[in-house]
Amino acid sequence: MNKRYISLGLMSGTSGDGVDASVINSNGNDDYESIKDKCFEYDSKIYKDIHELKDKINSYKDLINYTLEISNLERDITLFHAKIIKDLKMEDEDYLIGFHGQTIYHNAEEKISVQLGDAKLLHQLIKKKIIYNFRANDIANGGEGAPLAPIFHQLIVSKKKMTLPIGILNIGGISNITAVKSKIGNEEFFSRDVGPGNCLIDNWVRKNSRNKFDKDGSLAMIGENNEIIFEQAQELYANRKNKNKLSYDISDFDISFARGLSLEDGARTLTNFTASIIGEVTMETILKNKLKIRELLVCGGGRKNTILLEEIKKNLEKTISITNIDDYGIDGDFIESQAFAFLAIRSIINLPISFPNTTGCKIPCSGGELIQN
Repeated sequence: MNKRYISLGLMSGTSGDGVDASVINSNGNDDYESIKDKCFEYDSKIYKDIHELKDKINSYKDLINYTLEISNLERDITLFHAKIIKDLKMEDEDYLIGFHGQTIYHNAEEKISVQLGDAKLLHQLIKKKIIYNFRANDIANGGEGAPLAPIFHQLIVSKKKMTLPIGILNIGGISNITAVKSKIGNEEFFSRDVGPGNCLIDNWVRKNSRNKFDKDGSLAMIGENNEIIFEQAQELYANRKNKNKLSYDISDFDISFARGLSLEDGARTLTNFTASIIGEVTMETILKNKLKIRELLVCGGGRKNTILLEEIKKNLEKTISITNIDDYGIDGDFIESQAFAFLAIRSIINLPISFPNTTGCKIPCSGGELIQN
């Protein structure tokens, strides 16, 4: 496995605010080099269309009912990705593209995960090898289709020679935890979606102000946690169905319980509620797998929300420290996009991208479909 590939990962996360682009050089196995990272914010129309459509789609039936809107948005998203690739000025290079697309609906029970992005159209426009549809094979083999980044998380901690075991907490729209027990080459890592990350807070702010999110936790900082509503939300969550799910969609959560609160108090209450879930499920994952984790690395947009991190810390054992992954010289905004660049290479060389301890699949599974000339 000495052959190396240049790969461009394009990731639009559950927050639906833009596309992260990352170029890496890797053998798809035990080494990688980060070459370039850049974020491209969606224009106002695409951003608006994504969130309006997400609010409408809560079942497979809705996917059928909104076929036209989905088709139109998929084309817009694909053209946006094509523009990104041209802006990166990589036309003369020989490289792969790991094209994730924009998740519009993910339901583990229904065995459905839908990402918007027309890989065939993108290939016509760009004329490069494209790997897409990363989640389908995992789902076909009994997995939940997410999370897929853990194998890359293991590579990161191995490359940086971090003290093991260690945890990586990614706080995007949805949060997920990876617990790494050994260095790359052994499948001793465990992962799962934790629950909401930024999605509840973002949704609240978006619907109650002109902002897209609570920047740096500034609204929550001046708000007060409503204890009654907070406890009611915790009780509802504790009594939820399907407690053993390994993957979530934004549609699995809603903010209706915060209705009537001020903008600031709603932001604080939802922040505390989110932190309580993250802390609880993170500890469950660590204890279940009998890991003596002392450090939790935080990546994703949520790592910039100081109030959220403070509240998460309160819900962890005191022996566990929280470290911003940037402190290790790794840009925490681009872990996911780098991961899909890495997964694209693994797909090309037919190495697994999902594992029983991450998605619940029956056996380690390769994934992704290739389009080439």
